[in-house]
Order: sequence, then structure tokens, then C-alpha cells
Amino acid sequence: MDSPPLAGRLFGNIYRSDLGGLFDWRAIAGYATAAGTAVVLAGALSRAFGVRDPRGLALRIMAAVQVNTAYFAVPVFVMLFGNAAPIFPVLLFQVCVLSLVIISIMELGRPDRGGALRTRLTAAVAASLMTPVVIACNAGIVLNLLSAPLPRIALDSFAFVGDSASPVALFALGLHLGGTGLTVRGTTAEELWIIAFKCAAFPLMTLFIARHGFGVQGDWLHYLVLLAAMPAPQNLFIFAQRYDVGVDMSAALVVKTSVVALLLLPLWVQWAAHPS
Repeated sequence: MDSPPLAGRLFGNIYRSDLGGLFDWRAIAGYATAAGTAVVLAGALSRAFGVRDPRGLALRIMAAVQVNTAYFAVPVFVMLFGNAAPIFPVLLFQVCVLSLVIISIMELGRPDRGGALRTRLTAAVAASLMTPVVIACNAGIVLNLLSAPLPRIALDSFAFVGDSASPVALFALGLHLGGTGLTVRGTTAEELWIIAFKCAAFPLMTLFIARHGFGVQGDWLHYLVLLAAMPAPQNLFIFAQRYDVGVDMSAALVVKTSVVALLLLPLWVQWAAHPS
């Protein structure tokens, strides 16, 4: 639903970026390890709550591990550091790796997919690789590395279309919440653990693994932890609609993790300003 606009934004950003200057491989490896650990833990917790449907597992993993970059990370980083460039490597990892895993699991769990497990898995991975977002990231990297020239009007068009991605997703989310209602009192135990995991456990895991496992210090450690502390992305709701799983829960988690992340943000900011 929102893949083409988001794909346009990502393609333009990747194509224009200095890839060599943006990537601190030790920091990225630390974040990737923390995210991988979080994926396993979130999956195990979801199964402990009785979730067996692959689509349901993938949705909960996405809520617990993926982050909102557009409406939270970008303004926070601009306010604290003067620019949002450090977000880009994590965003690329999130789209090209985490989203690839999520989409593959979602596709594998679709009720209209039959046949042998190997055939279904191959079809699921192929479908995830052919999504506009993944294609856009790969194309942007290749054309960037090749220094292939593109007309300015084409890049401006990608940017214009990309700017509509987040507003459209938020508008759809608002329409859904307006019809179903949202109450704090109605928060379930499952929602509570996902909110706690996303807003507290994941950033703490990132801090520990990046610092002690990969020796990340200074600004990059602050960047990674603050990114991990961002709320669940609005795309969670879009994925839930697309694969017809947990739509009400996903809408609630996007809003509730945003509120909790906002309340905890001053603590993370103070830590970043005065690290121990």
C-alpha cells in the first residue's frame, strides 16, 4: 500500500548519499547483532503467548524490533545532533534485512500459499525480494557505486512521491482508530510486553551489545541506542492490513509505543548528554 512512495524516497536518498562516509561497520554490526537477538527473543515471547500463525509472529517481531524513523528519529536527531544522517545506515539495514525477514515470514504464512515447505519458502523469499522497497534499496546502492548519472527531474520526482509515504500511512491509521477507538485501559498483557520490549528492553540490549560486544563508544553509541528507543513504525499497521493479521493490535501498538517512547525520550537524551 505504501511501498511505492517509500521506495521512491529510499532510492533517492541512497543514490545521493556518500555510502563510504555514512557507514561505521563496527556500529552497524553491533546494532545488527542486537536486532537479531531481539528478533529471537520477541519470537520466543510471542510463542509463549500462544501465537502460532507465522504472520502473527512476524507482526509482533516487527512491532518489538523495527523503529519509526520518519516522524520520531528524524526530528530527534536534527534537534540533538543537527542532522539525521546517522539514521540512514540503520534505516537501510531495517529495510533490506529486517523487512526482508518479516515479509518472507508473512508471505510464508499466507493461507493461499500451498505446496511443499521448500516451495513455499522459495516463493516467499522471492516475493519479498521483489517488493518495491527492497528493489529500490538495491538499485540505489548499485547506481550509487557505479556513479551512474540520473536526471535531476527523476530524483525530484522520487522525492516528491516519497514525501507522501508517511502522511498517507498516518491518515489511514487515523481513519482506522477513529472507527475502532483506542483506550489505555483496554491494553492487553501481550501489548504491554511488546511496548516494554520496544521502548526499554531493545535499547538496553543495543547499549550492552554495541558497547561490550563491539566496543562502540561516543557518538555512534548514542545514535544506536536512541534509534533503538524509537517507537514501532507506522508501517506496522500497513503490513497488518496487507496480510490481514492483527490490524487492531498493530494500530494500538503504533500509538501506544509512540506515547511511551515520547515519555522516555528525556531519559535517553539525558543519558546521551551525560554518559557514564
